[in-house]
This record gives sequence, structure tokens and C-alpha cells, in this order.
Amino acid sequence: MKKIILIIPIILFFSCTNDISDLNDETKRAADVPQGALFSNATKTFSDGLATASINLNIFRHFVDHWAQAVIQQETNFDYITRDIHENWWEMLYKDVLSDLDESKLIISEDATLSSEQQRNQTAIADIMQVYAYYTLITTYGDVPYTEALNDENLFPVYDDAMTIHYDLLGRLEEDINNLDPSFPGFSSSEDIIFQGNVNQWVAFANSLQLRLAMTIADVDENKAKSAFLEANPGAISSPDDNAFIEYYSSTPNNNPLYDQLVLANRTDFIASDDLMNQLKDLNDPRLPGFFGVNRQGEYAGGVLGQQNNYGDFSKPSERVAAPDAPHVFLDYAEVEFLRAEAKERGFDIPGTAEEHYNNAVKASIIYWGGTVGEAEAYLSQPEVDYSSSAGDWREKIGVQKWVALYNRPFMAWVEKRRLDYPKLDLPVAAISGYPNRLRYPGNEQQLNNANYTNAASNIGGDETETKLFWDIF
Repeated sequence: MKKIILIIPIILFFSCTNDISDLNDETKRAADVPQGALFSNATKTFSDGLATASINLNIFRHFVDHWAQAVIQQETNFDYITRDIHENWWEMLYKDVLSDLDESKLIISEDATLSSEQQRNQTAIADIMQVYAYYTLITTYGDVPYTEALNDENLFPVYDDAMTIHYDLLGRLEEDINNLDPSFPGFSSSEDIIFQGNVNQWVAFANSLQLRLAMTIADVDENKAKSAFLEANPGAISSPDDNAFIEYYSSTPNNNPLYDQLVLANRTDFIASDDLMNQLKDLNDPRLPGFFGVNRQGEYAGGVLGQQNNYGDFSKPSERVAAPDAPHVFLDYAEVEFLRAEAKERGFDIPGTAEEHYNNAVKASIIYWGGTVGEAEAYLSQPEVDYSSSAGDWREKIGVQKWVALYNRPFMAWVEKRRLDYPKLDLPVAAISGYPNRLRYPGNEQQLNNANYTNAASNIGGDETETKLFWDIF
């Protein structure tokens, strides 16, 4: 003990100094983060969230009955509260996506090394991704913090009306499109992990996103939907060459997060749902081997959503889906062509027929998933798929095929399932609620921001899973 007591004052004596300010210097972390790094980090985090099958974040594949589970049934039974999925989704979007994009825009505005044209391009591109993220929030929860969001000095932001936010997002997109100038650079090829610096493709992406936002409100404000759609349609994606996606790498940590859950974690739980599997098998869908593998008997089989299923007896997500370098799609030609088919059915004056756009969408999806043009044409020739003879009105025709084409894009499949109301899906076995029309607000919002939370819950008609959002009126 004596030796220890004697050593301590000696150490303290020799470490003393009048000026210790240099101890605050960061020596292993950058003091200033460039805007491009913030932008690419936000984009990848957003993509990871949309792509993952983590039961702590993204269970939308169960909401749309694309995947079932063999053992764990909480999520298939619509329990997203126990693991705080509703809170994690909110936090991911606000803290890890929107905040980084907001900081990127601030740094862009202060970067004197950029020309005014490049500043405008970079700002517009970052804002387009913010629009996408806010759209994701309001189509998940309804009213959310917007005008007072992303302010560290305001810990209790008000919730803005979701419809008002939606209109503002459309205005922001229109301004972003007008500000983009392909004659000048945007982010560098390494910073822009979607289009590798191609501003022309950002123009097409932004116009396509405007089509999506326009059609989302078509049932509640057809005039606004029509004007926004007609304005953006000529500049929107016109071929698969302009698809917006992130291409992951074969090595960690830049691999597709599905590889983590399906391969690295050796998880024996995720299987095909019988509703999607039956749809694929009954119509000899050429996308089936791209979507799923076979079971241990060498057959394609789907399990029942919400009940125990023997893992070995059912199909699992395919090797293509589980590959570390599998891309994640933000928005593609197939989605845009389905939107155009719907626009024609609603009487919007755009080129082509509803059937032509529908066929283009289905073909694009089949080819993307490894099918051939011949297989696509054979698939479309079946009476159950042919636009003129398939069952139901345009909502059912488009809704069912869009549900299939949005496989592995579970969040957008959930949006379109709610908006078009097709296909009609049974509730899972032992569901704890009705169909999830939204996620409930995070628990910490109820505790820490209760007054604003209470007003928002009242405004949307109640903070319940079954509460329909403003655009979902059927």
C-alpha cells in the first residue's frame, strides 16, 4: 500500500500544466465531417432500414404477407411494440437519416469551394432524400414533427398535420427538380452511392418520386394529384436504366443487411408465406426462383402466417435475395409504370393505355428477377393476368400485380396494399390487432412529449394500429 500511495502524487505532479485545452482535441476522429460523407451515410442507413429483415426494425414483409416465420410469431401476429419496432423505425429516420441530411445541407451552404451551381445541385439532391424520408414517416405514423423537427434546442416539437406535410413535400420536390442542373456536378461518384454523380438520373428519380407522392393523395385530392402527376410524368423514369438503387458489396460492413439475417446469423425462421407462394405457383410466375428457394423435398412451399411452421418443410428466401451484394431498390421503372397505368384509369391525360403501362411494369419486374421477355409475355397471356380478362376493377388488377412486383421492397408494398386495398389478405393466426394501417407512436414520445403527442393522436383519430391515415379512405 505504501508504494501505491507514494507513486500517485508523483504522477499527478508531473502531469500538471497550466494549459490543458489541447486535451480536448480529437486525435482519432474528424472534427469536421464533409457534406458528402454525411449524405452517403444517411443514404446507406436509409437503404439498410428499408432492406433489412431485422425483427427489431422492419417487419413489413409480414404486414404484406410475403414472408412467414417458422418459430417466432410475435411479429407475424402484428406485435411491433414488444421489441420497440415503432420506436426504432422513428429513431432511424429522424436521428440517422434526416439529421445527417440536414447537416449535409448546412455544410453545403457554407462551402465556399463549391460553385453556386454545384451547391444548388447538392442541396437539391440531399433535399430529395429528405422528402423521401419524411414521406416514409407520414405514411407510417400520420402526423409527425416537421416544422419544429431536427432542432436540438427544441426537445418537444409539435406534430404537423400529415396532409399539410404531404403538400409541402410536393412543393419541395418541384423546387428541387427546378434547381437541378445536369450541366454541373452534384456529389462525387463515391459520395453519391445511388447514381454515382449522375445528375440527370437524379432529375428522373425526383420526378418519379413526385408521381408516387401525387398518386398517394389521388383518392383525397384528385385535382392536386393530377396536376402534380402531369407536371412530373415527362421527366420521370422511362426505362430500367434509371432505376434508383444501392448496390451493396460482398464484404462487411457494406453488404446488404439481409445477408446478416439470412446467412451470417444462421437464422432458421424466415420462410415464404403461403399467400404469396400460392399466387406465384398457381400462375407459373417466372419470378418464383428469384424470390425463393425450394424446401428439403425439393419443392416450393409457403407457410401459414402467424402459426408455427416446420422450417425444413418450407421455402426460404432465395440465394439471390440473401446475397451480400444484392442491391436494394428505392424506386424503379416497374413502380413508375404501375403508377402510369393507374393514372390512365383515373383519366389523367398521359401517353399510352393502362394496359400498355401495366404490361410494361410486369415485364420489367420479371426481367429484373431473372426472367426472359418470352416468359414475361407467356405470363401476361394468361387470362388471370391479362389486363382485359383478369379479375376485378383496375384497383384489383394493378394492386395484385404491384403486390408481387414490390417483393423485397416491403415498406412500399405495405403503402400500396393500404392505398389500393388489394390483394385481400386474411389476418394471421392469433393476430393481436386488426390489419396494421399504421404504426403507433413511440412510447418515449408519449412519455416525454405528451402534450404534442396527445394532440397528434386526437387529430388522426386515435393512436391505434387500425387507424387509417388521411390518404387511405377506402
